[in-house]
Amino acid sequence: MSRFVHLAVHSHYSLMRGTASPEELGAAAVRRGMDTLALTDTDGVYGLVRFWEVAKAAGIRPILGAEVRAVDASAVCLIETDAGYANLCRLLSRKHREPEFRLAAGGFDREGLVILTSSVPLLRALAAQGGTADLHLAITAGDKTTAATHSLERLHEARALAISPVAVGDVHFLAPGDWEMHRLLRAIALNTPRDRVPVEELAPCSAWLRPPEAMERLFSFCPEAVANSARIAERCTRKDPPWGRLIFPRFEGRDPDSAFALLEQRAEEGVARRYGAVTPAARARLDYELGIIREKHFADYFLVVEDIVKQSPRTCGRGSAAASLISYALGITHVDPLEHDLYFDRFLNPGRKDPPDIDVDFCWDERDDILKYVFDTYGEAQAAMIANHVTLRLRAAVREVAKVWGLPASEIGVVTSRLTRYGGPDDPEEAVRSDPLFRGLRLDPPWPEILKWAKRIAGCPRHLSVHCGGVVIAPGGIDRYVPVQRSAKGVMVVQWEKDQAEEAGLVKIDLLGNRSLSVIRDALRAVQRNHGVEIRHDAFSPLGDPATLSLMRDGKTMGVFYVESPAMRQLQQKTRRGDFEHLVIHSSMIRPAANEYIREYVRRLRGGAYTSLHPILDEVLTETHGIMCYQEDVAKVAMRMAGFSTVEADGLRKVLARKWPGKRVEDYRRQFFDGARLRGIGEAVAEKVWDMILSFSGYSFCKPHSASYALVSFQSCFLKAHYPAEFMAAVISNQGGYYSPFAYVSEARRMGLRVLLPDVNASEKEYTGVTRVAGAGSGRGTLRVGLMQVKGLKEAGTAALLEERRRGGPFPSLANFLARVDADPSDVRLLIRSGCFDSIAAGRSRPALMWRLLAHAEGRGAKSRRQLALFEPERPDLPSPPEVDEEKILRDEADTLDFLVSRHPLTLYRRELTRIRHVPAAELARHVGRRVTTVGWLITGKLVETRQGEPMEFLSFEDTTDIYETTFFPRAYERFCRMLTTTKPFVLAGKVEEDYSAITLTVEEARWLESHRQPWTTTTTRTRP
Repeated sequence: MSRFVHLAVHSHYSLMRGTASPEELGAAAVRRGMDTLALTDTDGVYGLVRFWEVAKAAGIRPILGAEVRAVDASAVCLIETDAGYANLCRLLSRKHREPEFRLAAGGFDREGLVILTSSVPLLRALAAQGGTADLHLAITAGDKTTAATHSLERLHEARALAISPVAVGDVHFLAPGDWEMHRLLRAIALNTPRDRVPVEELAPCSAWLRPPEAMERLFSFCPEAVANSARIAERCTRKDPPWGRLIFPRFEGRDPDSAFALLEQRAEEGVARRYGAVTPAARARLDYELGIIREKHFADYFLVVEDIVKQSPRTCGRGSAAASLISYALGITHVDPLEHDLYFDRFLNPGRKDPPDIDVDFCWDERDDILKYVFDTYGEAQAAMIANHVTLRLRAAVREVAKVWGLPASEIGVVTSRLTRYGGPDDPEEAVRSDPLFRGLRLDPPWPEILKWAKRIAGCPRHLSVHCGGVVIAPGGIDRYVPVQRSAKGVMVVQWEKDQAEEAGLVKIDLLGNRSLSVIRDALRAVQRNHGVEIRHDAFSPLGDPATLSLMRDGKTMGVFYVESPAMRQLQQKTRRGDFEHLVIHSSMIRPAANEYIREYVRRLRGGAYTSLHPILDEVLTETHGIMCYQEDVAKVAMRMAGFSTVEADGLRKVLARKWPGKRVEDYRRQFFDGARLRGIGEAVAEKVWDMILSFSGYSFCKPHSASYALVSFQSCFLKAHYPAEFMAAVISNQGGYYSPFAYVSEARRMGLRVLLPDVNASEKEYTGVTRVAGAGSGRGTLRVGLMQVKGLKEAGTAALLEERRRGGPFPSLANFLARVDADPSDVRLLIRSGCFDSIAAGRSRPALMWRLLAHAEGRGAKSRRQLALFEPERPDLPSPPEVDEEKILRDEADTLDFLVSRHPLTLYRRELTRIRHVPAAELARHVGRRVTTVGWLITGKLVETRQGEPMEFLSFEDTTDIYETTFFPRAYERFCRMLTTTKPFVLAGKVEEDYSAITLTVEEARWLESHRQPWTTTTTRTRP
C-alpha cells in the first residue's frame, strides 16, 4: 500500500467549487487503491457527517477537516482530537462572522488541530504565536517542473522556521476532464461567462484525485513531503467521530434530577387536568414514558418545548410526539393518545439511539415572534436554525448553464418552462427527447452542450437557506458542536441540514408556521365579532358535529386544511366516511406509491370480499382491513412477521424515507425474508407484504401526526359548515390553501355567498365575510374582497386609507377621499379601476371617476385639500368622459384583481356556450358511462408518471355549477399537454367514470373556448404544482 495520503480534498460541499459528492469520492478512492482519505471542504463541514458514514461503509479511514479561506491566506485544518473539532467549529464560525477575518492575526485555539498551508507568511505568523508542532508547509501538486521550482523556494523558508513540508493534491474533482465542470460551477457562482472566470478563482487542471503512486512520482523531488502525509494521516485517523452524543437544551440551567422532578410534577398535573383524574391506563402509560425519559435524560427537552408552546394559545403539536401522553399532558399536543391508540414506541423506545423530534405548528404570522422568544431566551450563542442545503435542481441547472453560455433570458425560458418540476425525466437530454412538451421544439447548438452540462451539475449544493422551522439549542455554545453562519435572511444557521444534524446528535425542535391555524384564529374572531359567539380554541373539538361530518363524508372540503386536495376529496367520496377515525386513516393513505393499496382499501371498506394474506396482518391491521397505512404499521409488521427489533424496524422506516445513514433497502429486504422464513411464512406471502412495505418509500405518515392534523381539519370543516363567509374570508386572506383565490371565490358562490367587490368604505385589508343566520333573509351571507387583492396597491396606500377611514369616518365622495388621503395617483387609479369607488360614485361611471381624478391632479395647486373636501370640483372645461364600456370595466376588474369578482368568467361566453351542447359539472353524475362534452376553467392539476414512466395529469376544472375532476391519460396528455400549461376556458370531451361514488371525466378531446366578443380574456401561464 502506498504511503501517500490525500489530506486536502474538496467535495461538492465546497459550494460551487468541488464537483464530486462524498459517495463519488469514496467510490473513486476505493478504485484507486486508497485506504485513507480526508475531506476538507471550503469554509465548512457541510458534508462531514455524510462523508464519515460513506467512508466507513467503503472501508476507508476518514480524516476530518476543512479549508479556511481568509482575507490574507488559506489553510487546511485537520482534526486530531475532539478538542480540535470544537476549535475548528469555532474557527469556521468566526470566519463567517467576521468578513475581514485574517488567519495571521491569530486569536483562535489551535489545540487538537494540524494546520497545512502554502503561505509562508502565515506560517511565520502562527509560529510566532504558538510554536510549530501543529504547522506544515503544504506543497501543492501541479505541473512537475513548476511544482518543484516554486516549492523548493518555499521549502527553504519553511525549514528555516523548523516547519516540515507535506504533499497535498488540493483535490477539487475526480478526473482531469472534470475541470470544465469546476469552471462551470465557478462561472455560475460568480454570474460571469464561463470563459471569463478569473484565473485566481479556479483550481488548476492538476487538482484531481490522483492515485497515490502518481502523487509519489509527482513529488519525487521531495520524498519527505510524501512521508509526512502518511504521518499526519496516522495522527488524524480516529475510530469514532467527534459527534454523536445527544446534545439537549437545558431548562433554566437545572441539573438532570431537578429537571426530571419538575417534568414528573407537571406531567402528573397535566394528566389530572386532561382526564379529571389519573386513570389506571393513564398511570401505566405515564410511568412507562417517564421511565424512558429519565433513563435517556430527555426531561429538559420536554420542559423547553412546553415553555415555547406556552407563548401562544394556538398550536398544533404533531409528528410522532403526539403519541406521547406526556406531550398531551403538557399541552404540547392536543389529541388523546390513549383514546386513539397512538403508538408511543414510534416516538421513543428503550433501544432508540437517535434523539426525539417534536414538531409544533404555530399561526404562520405568529411564528417569527416564537422564534424571537427562543433567541431572546437562549441567545445566538446557544440557539440556531437548521440549514437547508439548496441544490441545483434540473430546471435551475439548465437555466444557470444557459446563462453563463450567454443565451438571452427569453430563449432560456422557452426551454425551462417545459421542464416539469416534479415527475418526468431527471435527465434534461431525455426530457427533450421524450417529454411531449418538447414535441416540435428545435434546439440548435449550443443547446445540446448546455443540456449535457446541466445534467452533470444537477444536484450540486449551491448555498444554504433556513430550514422551515428546525431550531437547535445547545448548552455552553452551539459552535462547540457545529459551525454556524448567518443566512441571507439574517438568521444564524448551523452548517448541517436536518439529517446530518440528527446523526451528529443535535436535538432539534421544529417550530413551524401553519396558515390553517391562522385561518381558524381569524374565523373564530370574526364569528365572535359578527355573531357574539365565543368558541375557545383550547376547547374546540367538533368531532361529533353532524354538519361537519356531512361535509367530510361528501368531500366538500375545499378550503379545509389537510383534506382539500382533489385526491383527498375523492377518497372521502369513495369511502363515504366522514368520522375522525377514518379521516386519520385516509389522510395517511394518500402518498405517492400507495395507489393500488388505496383502491384495495376502499374495496374492502365498502364490503368487498378478500382473502387474508396472513393472520398477523389481520391482527395488526384490523382498523385498516389488512392494508398498511401508517409508518407504525411497517414497524409492527416487520417485528411480528420477521423478528425485527424496535431499533431495526425504525431503521427500515428511515431507509424507506431515504434518510441516508445506515443500511440499504436491500439489506433490510434480506433480513425481512430470512426472518419470515424462520417463522414459517412462505416467500410468496413475504413478497406481497414486502411490496406493501415498499409503498412507504419517499414520504409517509405516522398515525399521531395524521391524528393531530385531522383535529385541525375538523375545526376548519366545522367553521366552513356553520360560518362559511367568515371561514372563506380567512382562507383567502391567509393565502395558504391548495387553490388560487379565484377558485375559493367560486367555491364561496357555490356555497350561496354573495361576493362583493372591494370598497373604500367597506373593505379591510383582508377579505371579510358575514354569514347570514337562519331566517335572516335569502342567501348564506356575503364575502367582501379585501384591498389586499388589488394588484399593485402599495402597502402605504392601504394603510393610509384605512387609518383615515377609522379617524374620520366613511368617504362620501371621490373628492372627499382625495382631500383626506394623501394617496399616490397610481393607487387611486387602481382603486377606481377595481371598483372600490363604485358605491360612492353618485351615478358616475369608472371612466368619469378617472376624469375627476385628473381634475383633482390639475387643480391641486390652486385649492387646498380642505377646500376640496367641501365640494365636488366642477370643471366645465373638461371634456365629457367616454361612455361606459362594459368590456373595459370587466377588463379593468380582471387586470387589477387577477380575476373577475362580479361574475364567473364563463358567463362572458354565453353566446359560445349556446352553440355547444354540454353537461354542467353538477350533472355529470347522471351521465356515468356516457361520452359527454363539458366546459370548464382550469384551476389546478397534478402531473404524475405511470409505472412505465409515461407522463399523465389529473386536472380540476370548474364551471358555474361545481368543480369536476378529469384524467388525461398518457395518450391524451401527449396531445394536449401544451394547451394545459395555460389557464383558459376549455371545452372537454370524454367518458364519465364512477369509482365508488367519485365522478371523473376521462378526457379524449380538448380545445379552448375561444371568444371574439371577449378578446381581453387573459391567457396566463399555469405554474405546475
